[in-house]
Amino acid sequence: MSAAPAVLAQAQVRPARAPQQAPVAVPAPPALRADQIDLLAKALNDAPSHGFEPGAFAPDRALALLDSRSASDRQAGVTQLVALTMRYAKAVHSGRLAPADFDGNWGLRPAAYDPAPGFAAAVQNDRLAGWLEDLSPPYTGYQTLQKGLVVYRDLAAKGGWAVIPEGPPLKLGDKGDPRIAQLEARLAVEDPTIAVDKAPVFDEALQQALMRAQKRFGLNPDGVLGKGTLAALNVPVQLRIDQIVANMERWRWLPEELPADRIQVNIAAAVMSVFHHDAPTLTMRAVTGRPGDETPMLQSQIHSIVLNPPWNVPSSIATKELWPKERANPGYLARNDFIVIPTEGGGTRLQQKAGDKAALGLVKFDFNNPYGVYLHDTPSRAKFASYSRLASHGCVRLEKPIPLAKQLLDGSTEWTPENVDATIASGKTVRAQLPKPMAVYLLYWTAYVTPDGQVNFRDDPYGWDRTLVQRIAASKAV
Repeated sequence: MSAAPAVLAQAQVRPARAPQQAPVAVPAPPALRADQIDLLAKALNDAPSHGFEPGAFAPDRALALLDSRSASDRQAGVTQLVALTMRYAKAVHSGRLAPADFDGNWGLRPAAYDPAPGFAAAVQNDRLAGWLEDLSPPYTGYQTLQKGLVVYRDLAAKGGWAVIPEGPPLKLGDKGDPRIAQLEARLAVEDPTIAVDKAPVFDEALQQALMRAQKRFGLNPDGVLGKGTLAALNVPVQLRIDQIVANMERWRWLPEELPADRIQVNIAAAVMSVFHHDAPTLTMRAVTGRPGDETPMLQSQIHSIVLNPPWNVPSSIATKELWPKERANPGYLARNDFIVIPTEGGGTRLQQKAGDKAALGLVKFDFNNPYGVYLHDTPSRAKFASYSRLASHGCVRLEKPIPLAKQLLDGSTEWTPENVDATIASGKTVRAQLPKPMAVYLLYWTAYVTPDGQVNFRDDPYGWDRTLVQRIAASKAV
């Protein structure tokens, strides 16, 4: 449950729109050796490997000046080359958005970064190659997306894939429909293990291939070509490239090092994972915010867990949903354990008491953030069985919250697993402090690479990929 609607969250987080960020400071042109100039030129020409457009940092003009017989031209060439390098370094390291261009729900922001001192030291200490290599996010998730970008740009250069026409669902045993051969050809574009025979027969091999694709798209792997699977297969290759580029950009917003012990929620995939010593130890399904009630991207620390939590209903939810239900069905609030609490100034607010009907279930995980969101249990379990799990008001509902609570409280002399169970059984509301805070990251990954080397895609439910790509393009135009 979210205590702040999207509009309020924007008011709290998004700064007033400001002029575009100031140009990156350019150090005084150093004396560059020929091999150092070659290193910089290679890095700038290789900028597309980081998701940038071909030519975005092209050094051709600077190199032409460096080849001049005129000393002033050569000096101008060095100045231009260094200026391009500063822009490139800032873009690779911290992204391409000005602070005012971040959406209010994008609570992750890159740290301030000035590439000039590191560049000057790298030139002086002959560490330029290492400095260039260290600019990009030091994460496997970023590096594997780089490889995926090469694959999908290559697919685009070859023409991408043909659209499969709409029609009735296709399933195992179907014959004669020309769309079967089209499906086989479409799947083979991204799955080189498929042997294309062009026969209009939906056999077991095609079913297995379709199921693999459905898993990569986060869909129910039922082996049937229905509307949802058809829509995913018909997404144009350029939009898939845009998704990869948008996710690479978001990797740049993370700190240079993630805590080895942390919780990560992929909002788009509605999955939560616990990492211990940088390895996942507990993974579960989650329910995240529906479009219009987006779960924000953020980083924080879980400091405590509330056992048997009451729900202090946000006024927006009370006004839009609960009071209308009470008017339509008098007694609805009382039957569902809601109470009306007076507030200062003569107003009221709603609270749902802890218990079997409580929307927050048996446990709530608290962490500081300006959006008023948290992780919590829920008495409504049916949604966890669904492959589409964007249904909350912004908070993150967890499939297995009790095991998570016990894991986070491990090491506490007071909150043993037995004491946690006993307190929950008592129905008493108690706040349990964690032995040490646990880092939590709410992230929005719609493209990532699995250990088999395949790029997995998820829907862009909030339109954040599209918005990010558009804002990058707008910043370039400025």
